[in-house]
Amino acid sequence: MAKSSGPPPIVFILLFFLLAGGGAFFFLNKPAENANNTPTPTPASGGGANQLPVAPVAGGAAPVSASSFALPASVAAGTAVRIDGSTSMVTINLNLKKGFQGRFTGTTVDTKANGSAKGIQDLVAGTADIAAVSRPLNAQEQGQGLVAVPLALDTIALVVGANNPFKGGLTVDQVQDIFKGTAQDWSKVGGPAGPIKVINRPEVSGTHQTFKEQVLNGGNFGTGPNITTLDRDATTPLLQALGNNGIGYATFAQVVNQKTVRVVPVDGATPDAGNYPYKRQLYYAYKNPPSQAVKDFLGYATSPEGQKAMLAEN
Repeated sequence: MAKSSGPPPIVFILLFFLLAGGGAFFFLNKPAENANNTPTPTPASGGGANQLPVAPVAGGAAPVSASSFALPASVAAGTAVRIDGSTSMVTINLNLKKGFQGRFTGTTVDTKANGSAKGIQDLVAGTADIAAVSRPLNAQEQGQGLVAVPLALDTIALVVGANNPFKGGLTVDQVQDIFKGTAQDWSKVGGPAGPIKVINRPEVSGTHQTFKEQVLNGGNFGTGPNITTLDRDATTPLLQALGNNGIGYATFAQVVNQKTVRVVPVDGATPDAGNYPYKRQLYYAYKNPPSQAVKDFLGYATSPEGQKAMLAEN
């Protein structure tokens, strides 16, 4: 029998395993790529951001998420921020202004309080950088590129003059009757006989709009002779107008320490109780895309440091 030529079979078997092992090594160690053949991105570095929901923008560029507003490590000297809007947020604005300017030397924050509607108008016009608003943005405002960032939870308090002979509380239904004009005498709601004078805020007020939705269930305020609507959205004139028979409403933070008025319980609960019925969300709104100054200020305002400064007592 003739001998076969060439290498023995064991050589081919060893060669096969060497080639197979090399191919597997190549594919297992190949750099990962995404569907567009670009390198897979890595998470952005930097400090933790503040996770808050934002309203969607109808049309145009996508809004910058509030999670993009991280507390800045530094802010450029000369940075200026203009805020206008809700009178309910005067104290919040001033506290954040003090904290921001104190932390970041050379920055300025200008605050005004001409009402939520005026703040939004100025934001659209470009004469304000941030609008302080005490109600959610509507579809039209979102369609103009405005985005709202939740900032704080607030309560709307009912107030009477300190010398008002009505000393009791009201039910939710009685509050509706008073502000709709169907109850015009204190005797109708458990007090001594005497006319009820209702002091109302103007329609441009975010607090007015929230009160209408939350307290009147979307209904209208009364229009009788016992109801006075102020020309300007300001809390001090409202409190001064109460006298001995008036009732009005304001953000709780603005009246809690006032000596000339008394807060009226509703369904047995005061505004600082968990079961108080009239609570609302306060917001800072910006125009998308935000400037660096807006990013810096919102990053501070929504950070734990900013939230603590916002609630500081003066």
